[in-house]
Amino acid sequence: MAGKNKLSMKILSFVIIAVLLMACGRDSDPFLIDTNRVGLLTKEIRINQLDSIFKEDSIVRNISKSQFLNVVNNIEIFDRDGSPLLILEPVQQFDSTSTIGYIQILDPKFQTAKGLNIKSTFGDVVEKYAISRIENTLNSAVIFIDELNLYLTIDKKELPSSLRYDTDTRIIASQIPDNAKIKYFMISW
Repeated sequence: MAGKNKLSMKILSFVIIAVLLMACGRDSDPFLIDTNRVGLLTKEIRINQLDSIFKEDSIVRNISKSQFLNVVNNIEIFDRDGSPLLILEPVQQFDSTSTIGYIQILDPKFQTAKGLNIKSTFGDVVEKYAISRIENTLNSAVIFIDELNLYLTIDKKELPSSLRYDTDTRIIASQIPDNAKIKYFMISW
């Protein structure tokens, strides 16, 4: 009987260690998109911390003006090979102590635990997540997945012609082809 207890304790110890290692690995995954995390970024990260988080990558701070005099302070992150990874927009423009409000995912290495990334199709989205709502805009269908604080846009060119030029019609998931490509993959905090 004592042998069984020792074996049970060893198995239990192994299971606990395995679970802890998996949890630690998930928190440090530099490309995992989760409810409160995009890779190494969390909701609490401040703009002035980006240099230390992306010390191996390039950070480009852009200031642009639109035709309506809106000034935007976007931050682009590139990997060491020059490939674009992310575009970040602070909650408070021009405030280095601000947190991040929006993140645009540019690299398919960034993905959810279920494998959703910028290269996924609408069929992948429907298969893996519950869609909270779909908004019909001038050029896109915007798909919201509240579970992950993210939204995706699909260009109306991917939709049936009856939906392309109408912003008043409600778009439902069954009207979007499974092979429709994601145009933008955005996280909103």
